[in-house]
Amino acid sequence: MVNIDGLTTETVNEATRRIDEEDALGIVTLINQEDKKVAEAVEKELPRIAKAVDAIAARFEAGGRIIYCGAGSSGRIGALDAAELTPTYGVPMERAFGILAGGQSAMFVASEGAEDSKELAVQDLKAVDLKPEDCVISLAASGRTPYAISAVEYGKQVGALTIAVTCNGASEMAGLADISIAPVVGAEAISGSTRMKAGTAQKMVLNMLSTGVMVRLGKVYQNYMVHMQPTNEKLVVRAIHMISAITGADSEKAQAVLEQADRQVAVAVVMLEADCGKAEAVKALEEASGRVRKAIAIAEK
Repeated sequence: MVNIDGLTTETVNEATRRIDEEDALGIVTLINQEDKKVAEAVEKELPRIAKAVDAIAARFEAGGRIIYCGAGSSGRIGALDAAELTPTYGVPMERAFGILAGGQSAMFVASEGAEDSKELAVQDLKAVDLKPEDCVISLAASGRTPYAISAVEYGKQVGALTIAVTCNGASEMAGLADISIAPVVGAEAISGSTRMKAGTAQKMVLNMLSTGVMVRLGKVYQNYMVHMQPTNEKLVVRAIHMISAITGADSEKAQAVLEQADRQVAVAVVMLEADCGKAEAVKALEEASGRVRKAIAIAEK
C-alpha cells in the first residue's frame, strides 16, 4: 500500500479549515490566496526545469519522442500538454503524446484504480516501443503513485531520459528519475484535492518544459509560433497577422504569400524576409532544421 503520511500534498491547510462557512466570495478569495503561492514554488525549480529543457531538446532533435505518463489529474494534464504541441508547433502526434493509466477513456472517465498498477505502466510503455532516445515525463502530485513510479523505473531500465514532475520534494519518484522537478505548493485549499495547486504547478512546469524545448529547437521565431498549423479560419487570420508583424508586409501581401507557401507560416516568413521563392525557402528551412532565423540567413546568401 502506498504510504501518504507526511506528504505535503495530503496535509490539512489551516488557512482554509473554515472554508465551508464562507460565502461564495470568501471561498474564491481563500482559493486565490493559496493559488498565489504556486508561481513562487515553481520559481524555485527553474534550474531543474532548464536542465530538463536542454536534455529533452537534445533527445528530441536526435529523433526521440516525448512521452508523458501519469494517472488521474496528473495524467490528464500531461496528455493535454502533448496534444497542444501539434497545432501549436507542428510536432507530429507520434512524436509527443500522453499515456494515461486506464487508457484513453481515462481522459474523460475516472479510472483511479489503474494508478495502483505498476505492471500496467510497463505494458503501456512496451506497447509504444519505448526506446533509449525517448524522454519519459512522469507526473504524480504525491510522487508515490505506483503507475507513475513504474514508468520512471521502466524508462531507466530501457535507457530513456526520465523526468519526474511531482509536488513533494522527497518522494520516491524524485529519487528515481534522472531529473526531478518538484514545486512544493503546500497543503491544498481542500485537503488532498491535488487537481488544485498541485495541478496548477504541474501545468506551469509542463508549459515551461514543452515551450522551452520548442524554442530551443527553433520552432519559435522572435516570440512567434511560426510552425503553427492554420487549420481553421481563426488560425489563418492569426497566421496572416503574424507574418505581417514579422515582415512588415501588409495583410493582403501576407495572405498571398501564405497561400503560395501552402499555408506554412515559416516558409512564408522566409520567402518575405529573404525575398526568395517557395522552393528556396523550403530548402533553407530543411538545411536549418526548421530554424527560421538561420533559414533566412541561408536564403539571403
